Amino acid sequence: MTKANNMRTPFNIKLAFLLCLAAGSPAISRGQQNVQYSQYAFNMLSVNPAYAGYKEDLYLNAVYRQQWVNFPGAPKTGAVSLDGALNTREQRVGLGLQVTYDKLGPQDASSVYGMYSYRIPLDDEGTRRLCLGVGAGATQYSIDGTALVYNDSGDPAIPAAKVSTIVPDARFGVYYYTPNFYAGISVMDLFSLYTDNTRYYWRNYNYKVIRKTQHLYLTAGTVLNLSDNLKLKPSFLVKEDFKGPTNLDLNAFLLIAEKVWIGGSYRTGVKIWNKSHLQSDLEQLDAASALVEFFATPNLRIGYAYDITTSKMSSAQSGSHEISVGITFPNKRQRVFSPRYF
Repeated sequence: MTKANNMRTPFNIKLAFLLCLAAGSPAISRGQQNVQYSQYAFNMLSVNPAYAGYKEDLYLNAVYRQQWVNFPGAPKTGAVSLDGALNTREQRVGLGLQVTYDKLGPQDASSVYGMYSYRIPLDDEGTRRLCLGVGAGATQYSIDGTALVYNDSGDPAIPAAKVSTIVPDARFGVYYYTPNFYAGISVMDLFSLYTDNTRYYWRNYNYKVIRKTQHLYLTAGTVLNLSDNLKLKPSFLVKEDFKGPTNLDLNAFLLIAEKVWIGGSYRTGVKIWNKSHLQSDLEQLDAASALVEFFATPNLRIGYAYDITTSKMSSAQSGSHEISVGITFPNKRQRVFSPRYF
């Protein structure tokens, strides 16, 4: 949070440290990675609107993430999404809806996005498709002044209560898949290119900490048959916000008897190109995750992920927990349906 003039407004020390870490960059940078889920590899609607309708059947997914347990003001995130393909002969249109709530210290963000995907068949069976997707929605950003610790009571830079602002946004993506391979690229927070600072002003004070920036996601993965009852799914995700460090997720999962996914991921920063505004000695290590996804029934999936922080934050918290539930509502229309591994 910055002021129009030079009056100082101190935060609680740990909270300020947390906000700088969440930005993934020094305090002088405004770059901030979007909400991150460890289980995105099983429902990529949160990183690419072109994914809408991929499973074709109506799919309801809910996820809750508690990050950095025992750290004051640590992020807490919840999301519910619903998507599916329209029940037409070629199922060329996919639709999706996602509602997200994210809380980080004194700030929180509630968003609603609708997504549309045009799914172009590349074979007669429709198991290979090129999908073009767009999403539109809005986010309400809030800062709770009562959660801040300050030296001077009555400081006009600190809201006396909770203040909010609503910002519209859009996203675009391309998603290609076959029964055993996928690749996608998406750009999120498109309207941040044209969002001026006045959206984040309150009584002449600019709350840059909640200002969003555009993000680019690049992802790909495949499924390899190791035996009749064992499949391997390696994948990666590159996250770029053009201001903070570039992030890379490396994932590997085993599918056992079409019933249980087990595996993990490793997250780290990577230097793809030089960013002169970043410190040269920024720590690259981030976290490692262990994950299990269990199909309780053919249409009910339950997942859990535990993240171990590998950065210098490791001694200040007790890891991160994430649980998810996915429910498939099968289409009553008879059709040939290939397995959905992504």
